[in-house]
Amino acid sequence: MRVTKKPISEVVDVNPRIPTTLASDLNREVDFVSMAQLSEQGYVTPTGSRQLGDVLKGYTYFENGDVIIAKITPCMENGKAAFVENLPHQIGFGSTEFHVLRPRDSVDGRYLFYMVWNSEFRNQAEGNMTGSAGQKRVPKAFFDRFEIPLPPLSEQKRIADILDKADAIRRKRQEALKFRNQFLKSTFLEMFGDPATNPYNLPLRELCEFYVNQKDGTKCGPFGGALKKEEYVPAGIPVWNMDNISDDGCLVPNIRLWISQEKYEDLSSYSVKDGDVIISRAGTVGKMCVVRAGLNDSIISTNLIRLRLNASLIPEFFVSLMVFLKGRAGRLKTGPDGAFTHMSTGVLDKLTFPYPCVSAQRDYVLIMEQMDCLMLRLTTAVHEADCLFNSLAQRAFNGDL
Repeated sequence: MRVTKKPISEVVDVNPRIPTTLASDLNREVDFVSMAQLSEQGYVTPTGSRQLGDVLKGYTYFENGDVIIAKITPCMENGKAAFVENLPHQIGFGSTEFHVLRPRDSVDGRYLFYMVWNSEFRNQAEGNMTGSAGQKRVPKAFFDRFEIPLPPLSEQKRIADILDKADAIRRKRQEALKFRNQFLKSTFLEMFGDPATNPYNLPLRELCEFYVNQKDGTKCGPFGGALKKEEYVPAGIPVWNMDNISDDGCLVPNIRLWISQEKYEDLSSYSVKDGDVIISRAGTVGKMCVVRAGLNDSIISTNLIRLRLNASLIPEFFVSLMVFLKGRAGRLKTGPDGAFTHMSTGVLDKLTFPYPCVSAQRDYVLIMEQMDCLMLRLTTAVHEADCLFNSLAQRAFNGDL
């Protein structure tokens, strides 16, 4: 069946105004959703209620049945969006950095949500942002250009049901994985203490002391024209990007980008070895993991930093410090979304942290490895669930589901 595509703004009301019949009741209780309460996992958690008169000006209006999307970087790229449902007061207000999409009669709200909660939408939206660095936003006019497939309403509901079930499976498995992270965080604190207070009086050291050498210790990914989109190939030398790093510090080995052997030779200074740490410097800033993929050759993409350590600092220990105790080491700060506010090679050079001896690091890593053996099957299941969901979402976006 051939599915028609239409610009979102032709089938959806973008940023609708509150009806005058509602706006007149200034004492009415409404729900409030800040940016922090808009999850990257596709749901909202209202912070409580406020009187309409207190939020009518200066905030964004929406209702149950709407789709809200973060329009500012990096929240948009991180996937902050939701289909709004179950607001206790039916009407909500929130951040001015939300776009609101209200489906018309020909569009199912859940289907609309999945059409804008996927990598295809985010990639195109990112490419159409306006504004200066750090303050870039998706303009309202983008919805005049971005098209979505529009099958019959009954088909939209069927597709949304499929994606709901796939997402539910993914969330349940992700919840089970949280036990691993809670256990390892508790173990880390018990063995080494809070790095902010350093209760065991461990010596304070700078990260740059543990670089394999000053030249190769840190490396930013290729800039500008060094690696262009048209230079990617269907298969070849893998390119790691932000999608290969999970929020909890694990490698996601689902490689989607490759370059030719010839291009790799040009970019060999950006190569990645087993045991290197890769760190995001865009999107969710500071997201990181250890690469242990058994690959002979691979490189980092533009938005990553590669960290290569000597034998005195075990990479798994360092990543645990940075992931489980985010913002507790050195002077690194985190924003409302939990990401680091800034990450660069200069920041890493001067990062100061309590340093335990290598044998103590090894003891911790051994516990981690034992836990990971138990969690491996579950991790694999979560990855498969993510791949299934992403595949189904992409097929739905292409009109093939």
